[in-house]
Amino acid sequence: MELADVPALLILAGIIAYAVLAGADFGAPIWAVTARGEESGRLKESGHRSMAPVWEANHVWLIFVLVVCWTAYPEVFGAIFSTLWIPLILACLGIIMRAIGYVAGGVTVSRSVTWLAAIASLLVPFALGAVIGALVAGNVPPGNAEGDIISSWLAPVPVMVGLLLVATSAYLAAVYLAADADRRGENDLAEAFGNRALLAGVVAGLLAVTGLVVLYFDARQFFDAMVSTNGHDNELGRLCVCASAIAGTATLWLLSIRRYGQARFVAAVAVAAIVVGWGLAQQPEVLPGLTIHEAAASNEVIIGLLVAVAIGLLVLIPSLYLLYGLVLGGRFDPLTVPPTEPARPGQELDGVGRPIVGTVLAVAAVGGLLLFTSDGGARLYLGLALFMAGLVSGIVLLARGLVRAEG
Repeated sequence: MELADVPALLILAGIIAYAVLAGADFGAPIWAVTARGEESGRLKESGHRSMAPVWEANHVWLIFVLVVCWTAYPEVFGAIFSTLWIPLILACLGIIMRAIGYVAGGVTVSRSVTWLAAIASLLVPFALGAVIGALVAGNVPPGNAEGDIISSWLAPVPVMVGLLLVATSAYLAAVYLAADADRRGENDLAEAFGNRALLAGVVAGLLAVTGLVVLYFDARQFFDAMVSTNGHDNELGRLCVCASAIAGTATLWLLSIRRYGQARFVAAVAVAAIVVGWGLAQQPEVLPGLTIHEAAASNEVIIGLLVAVAIGLLVLIPSLYLLYGLVLGGRFDPLTVPPTEPARPGQELDGVGRPIVGTVLAVAAVGGLLLFTSDGGARLYLGLALFMAGLVSGIVLLARGLVRAEG
């Protein structure tokens, strides 16, 4: 692996995170708008209650992917956005519409708001799937707007991938919502979402099989790289496809026996595995006639990017750990805030906590002093490293304390 490959791995990791997390976000309104009868209102409220605390944080991964792509592979970024600008704009509009649905959903559950969120939730995964499908089919040549702006994404492979992402989003949403309802002790809602997850899982599986047929006829080179054993040495790609199929089947089994918590994680593995398989099969050419190494920026630019990404992840990962820990721990559930004892005046940290907190503050203080009193060189980098280490350690301590606290 060379330096030019590292940003591509980061992009793949970002796409996995976005698919696994934001995918469920887009699938939730689909079940809200299709709900009927007495459980309709409860299904809508449960979906909004589970997804509202995290929906905006999930989109950080889309921004991450875009920034890494345009910095490390500007030629690839330019070709994709100049050829596929229509589905990308549709995805942006859908994300905005989805945000309106969340904001308005906090004060109203009107039918128009529900439909707005549902339309957006269909639009975004389909549009983003069409973009991926256009890359799979080789419909985006290098250069500025060299591909057809219509037929590049309104073609069999892009449309099939778009539909598959819609079904996958609905599937993930139903699995996650079933697990959330089960955690809250709402057994009837958990079963309702579990039944929907079984249905969506079967539909997604059928679409996946259909997609393989479409790939065989319309993107044979990609099909051979990902699945076929005829003249291709891509064992990892085939292993990912098998892993996804096994994990998907295991998810359906876990749902059938009402093990919703375990099903949540296995379903995420199924989606992640197929994304990894796509990334492996897309190699070595990311665009027709253009490899990752040919498209990469200079080593200096990539090194600067990786340093910036490392610093950003030091802040981002503990923050997301705190957020998801609070959500999965039920700390945002309404009317379930545990009672707390009032703090006693002069109450101090326990004997174990004081030295740890003191060390963290000292490291951050020393780092800040070096950072702001040096003009450059090793002293500047040492100060930056110490300051970031103190900052991140403090965030991690806060996250662990809040997540594990009992009341």
